[in-house]
Order: sequence, then structure tokens, then C-alpha cells
Amino acid sequence: MAFELEPLPWDEGALEEVISKRTIQLHYHKHHRGYVDKLNGLTRDTRQGLHSLESLVRTAESDLYNNAAQVWNHSFYWNCMQPGGGGTPSGQLLDVIRNTFGDFATFRHRLAEAANAEFGSGWAWLVKDKYGRLRIDHSTDAVNPLRQQYEPLLCIDVWEHAYYLDFNADRAAYVEGFIDKLINWDFVSENLQLLQQDEDEDLEAEESAWP
Repeated sequence: MAFELEPLPWDEGALEEVISKRTIQLHYHKHHRGYVDKLNGLTRDTRQGLHSLESLVRTAESDLYNNAAQVWNHSFYWNCMQPGGGGTPSGQLLDVIRNTFGDFATFRHRLAEAANAEFGSGWAWLVKDKYGRLRIDHSTDAVNPLRQQYEPLLCIDVWEHAYYLDFNADRAAYVEGFIDKLINWDFVSENLQLLQQDEDEDLEAEESAWP
């Protein structure tokens, strides 16, 4: 089974308000495609090639893990953005953010802080932990929160190729633009709702098994 480069969810020039078409083309066609190609090379004619991408992210090691995680991370990252995005979310997601962080301004500050605090290449994440709590974290290189049994809701790519052509060394300006103008809150909200549905189904299954 060959792993595929998933299509972008929007036109390559759709995020020009923050991220240029040139950056998207380089990021998607060179970096993302490169990870897909390397992953296929590592798994061709092997048992690992029969695994799902998420399974490899959760269990693989070394180069296989790094490339599987980067394929997963990038596919997820594209969906975290949309033209005209950003601002403040609404509904259940906003309620959960307020319950966890106190208010949206505090959440926004901590998310930006995590993205800017990552030393070198990596990612900033909003995740749900195994206790159902929201957490903000950052990770180095390819590291994916699934490995720590966290469920990702949102990510920001802070590898230099994500912003250097447009912002030079000013990662903070890129992060600010991402949060304020690009975040696809509908996608984040859908992730949260799907996790809640899974938890509800697991609870119902446990209750039905009780004598």
C-alpha cells in the first residue's frame, strides 16, 4: 500500500494574506511530498507498508517514525488553516477553551508562546489529553502528540520552511498571522466533537458490559 500526498484543502494562493503562494508551493510540493516519497521508500515491500499512517506514527521508530509523523503532521496542518480564518471560535469549543484557560486572550497568548518557545524546528499543538483536558504544548522536529497518547486538535508548523520566505527570521509575526487570520476553527471544533463522540461511545460500551 503506497502512502499518498493528500490534496490541499484550498488553492495554493488562498492564504496570501499571511502565507505566500510561493511558500505553500515549496512547503507542499518539496517538503511534504518529500516525506511521502521517503515513507514509501522505507515501507515498500515491508509489513510496515500494510499499516495505516496513524499506526506508524504511534508505533514506528527512527527514520520510519520521523517520515510517517511528518506526513501526518503536514496533512493535519493544512486543514488547520483556511482563507479568512482566525479570530475567536464559538460554541462548545469556546466554552471548553474558557473553562480550561480562563478566557480566549489567555489561550491565544499561551498558544503563541508555545509556538515561539520551540527551539529550532518543530510544532505547536492544542491537544486533548487522556483525561479529557485541553493542553497546549510544543514538540521538536517530527514529534507528534499521538505518541504521548494526546489527541491533536490544532497545530502550527514552526519549521523555518513554513515562514522564512515570507517573514525571514520573524517567527512571531508568522505565528501572530496564523492565529489571527488563518486558524480553521471549524476543523478544530470538528476534531473536538469527534473525540467527544468516541468517548461517549466508549462509555456506553462499558456501561452495557456491566452486569
